[in-house]
Amino acid sequence: MNADALLDRLRLHGAIPAHVAVIMDGNGRWAKGRALPRPLGHHAGMKAVREAVEGALAAGVEVLTLFAFSQENWQRPVEEIGALMSLLEEFIAKEAAELHKNGVTVRFLGDLDRLSASARQAVDRIERETQGGPKLSLNICLSYSGRAEITRAARLLADEVKRGELEAADIDEAAVARHLWTAAFPDPDLLIRTSGEMRISNFLLWQLAYAEIHVTPVLWPDFTRQHLYEAILEYQRRERRFGKVPV
Repeated sequence: MNADALLDRLRLHGAIPAHVAVIMDGNGRWAKGRALPRPLGHHAGMKAVREAVEGALAAGVEVLTLFAFSQENWQRPVEEIGALMSLLEEFIAKEAAELHKNGVTVRFLGDLDRLSASARQAVDRIERETQGGPKLSLNICLSYSGRAEITRAARLLADEVKRGELEAADIDEAAVARHLWTAAFPDPDLLIRTSGEMRISNFLLWQLAYAEIHVTPVLWPDFTRQHLYEAILEYQRRERRFGKVPV
């Protein structure tokens, strides 16, 4: 079934997930399978990002969060990291105007202080130029770690208690959530992981507590809006109980 037919089905079939998160995995294997350098796999993945964004816009998804680069990824070879940062700047240069035109607000979530000066300038520019886009919030998790995010939230809460602005007894789930990088957004309804790996890789550990999970064997550079729609259709067939007994 083609993408247009799948889109028609999911529009009729049920609720569209407000927030979709994606672990974009498989760029290296895609390149290796073609006897290409790993950076070319990352470059090929740019097309899949465009497919995911355009598919989310068409389906009516409100928030799309993409896991682009983890804090652990800083341990990769210097050449690969350099290629990834150059690719980030290339993506921003190519896509910023189109994203703004399509009503997409872009935000980067993570420890951005570790970026190079030029990469940080590019990130700041696209966030500034797309601010207020009304149709889709596109979050790109960069230099991101779920454990580091929760640790940071705990440290900020401890600082508030130390300053007398908060009682320790008043720290609840809502207080923690307010200090996460995703504080402005609802938790993901659907997590998609490409490449067939069955793990969440330190991604949105707090926020994914009740997300539906869809794993596809498709490598990220081969991911299209059709695969996004298939994941949403599967999501629509699930019964979300949030720990309650079904009625």
